[in-house]
Amino acid sequence: MNSQKYSTDQDFWEKRSSSFAEHAGKTHYPNEFIKLMGLDPEYTVLDMGCGGGALAIPLAGKVKKITAVDFSPKMLAIVGNICREQNIKNIETILGEWDSDWAALGIGKYDMAIASRSLRVENGVPYIQKLINAARRQVFISAPEGSGPFDMKLLEFAGREAPIKTDYLQFVDALKSMGIQPNISFIKENQINRWRSLDEAIESHKWMFFGSTPLEEEKMRLFFEQNLIHKDGMLQLSYERTYRWAVMWWDV
Repeated sequence: MNSQKYSTDQDFWEKRSSSFAEHAGKTHYPNEFIKLMGLDPEYTVLDMGCGGGALAIPLAGKVKKITAVDFSPKMLAIVGNICREQNIKNIETILGEWDSDWAALGIGKYDMAIASRSLRVENGVPYIQKLINAARRQVFISAPEGSGPFDMKLLEFAGREAPIKTDYLQFVDALKSMGIQPNISFIKENQINRWRSLDEAIESHKWMFFGSTPLEEEKMRLFFEQNLIHKDGMLQLSYERTYRWAVMWWDV
């Protein structure tokens, strides 16, 4: 993984940790993902790239222990705060990256190892192998179909390509090269957000740019001026955005 790009990603997620954690917790994605897992109350789970705990928090009441790992201290702080608020005692958080020495971090063996929407690499083989090494029973990963949550209409209007190009088929190919034929299921999401103002709509989409220039922000403003409509006292896009997450899993 390119260390410079990874550092940029880290700065980006640090700045937007609260808004992302809040959004992730409001979708039906976590429940649909967990339904696929076939959990046992005695299982232990590694949640690599846990973010703000979108999966770790609802998993806490279903398994024995969860080790939640992320490179963002602010994301892990959100997980810790929720655990204190909800009196959750079985989530351990670890600050770490995909490229870290997992053994040195204290990452051991778990019944299940999951990487939900957190693998953003073109060559997933070495990272998938790390998950396999950490799992006793099963590994679960998920990735977008096509451009996923990125609004391509907005990006194309601003003259940008999607900054992340990790369609799930890349991981299917990587798994097949490792002799693994994964199970695959899709989770569909409808992206209908509403905002109180034009500025709020613009701010909520800056994450798609991984650092926007003044010219791009001007184009974003023009795009939303042309594409926002009023509904029930709020603003929303005039078109519907639907995309799917592919969940892939296999036995170890």
